Amino acid sequence: MQLLRRRAYARAGLVGNPSDGYNGRTISFIIRNLWAEVVLYEWDEIEILWSSEDQSRFRSVHDLAQDVRLHGYYGGVRLVKATIKRFVEYCDAQKIKLHDRNFSIRYQSTIPRNVGLAGSSAIIISTLRALMDFYEVTIPLEVQPSLALSVETRELGITGGLQDRVIQCYEGLVSMDFSKDKMTTRDGYECGVYERLDPASLPPIYVAYCDEMGEPTEVIHNNLRQRYDRGDADVVTAMRTFADLARDARHALGQGDVAQLSRLIDTNFDTRRLICQLHSGHIEMIERARKVGATAKFAGSGGAIIGTYADESMFRALQKELGQMRCMVLKPIIE
Repeated sequence: MQLLRRRAYARAGLVGNPSDGYNGRTISFIIRNLWAEVVLYEWDEIEILWSSEDQSRFRSVHDLAQDVRLHGYYGGVRLVKATIKRFVEYCDAQKIKLHDRNFSIRYQSTIPRNVGLAGSSAIIISTLRALMDFYEVTIPLEVQPSLALSVETRELGITGGLQDRVIQCYEGLVSMDFSKDKMTTRDGYECGVYERLDPASLPPIYVAYCDEMGEPTEVIHNNLRQRYDRGDADVVTAMRTFADLARDARHALGQGDVAQLSRLIDTNFDTRRLICQLHSGHIEMIERARKVGATAKFAGSGGAIIGTYADESMFRALQKELGQMRCMVLKPIIE
């Protein structure tokens, strides 16, 4: 029996986010410490098995309510089903004939949900990888992020940008340019310009998260899209600033200018704070990290932060300070 195990990893925005949804630029890195995994094997029928996130039995109504807040009404099964549908539609559009063998598929994830580490898209990417291998289908790498994004935006109505899917497909450390003049179309999907960078160019990086303070992405994004579309000057200016920060960070990494990179990371959060209503606990995470001398910004939507630190003494201080908020602090494995 053919058994496939495919993983995709958590990710963090180093600088530039959330301009990826607004023709901006970003730099992101993968976090191999945290992952989503799909197991797929040949079976008599198409069968999608539930994981612990898809449970329907609870100790109380309060536990049920908390589960819905964290995982939605359908957990990750809807992500797997929607990925399979989009994969089949892609193959039909490209006139790729699929064999008629069926499969059973299940997923598991160690990525905390709703803290801005791209747990949902990791399930989608790992499912897509398993399907490509099972059916022996090659989808161009630059197309895969846009196809994965369409699973959430077209099928499930979930707001998102390309950044998460690009870094989870390419892995490592990647600079992304989504400027209108850089976007191209392949196989019916829009693609930006994606450049792999050397993770060794990074200074010491930490990631911290608190899964007790997770929020869905639409909460942290507030009504940015509506404000941007109607030309809100503050939001439009902020998106340009985010893109410029990513451009400057790309240069700083190339020059080994840690001081400049650190300033850009802090400015990224400070700019975001000007245009978004932020969770007080998330702001406290930033302030506690900066209190010990580290830089700090959101990794994604909220609930997780990233930044640079100087040495082991500062890292231990981060663990102690953020630990008081029940935060997990880790050194991301990026390569």
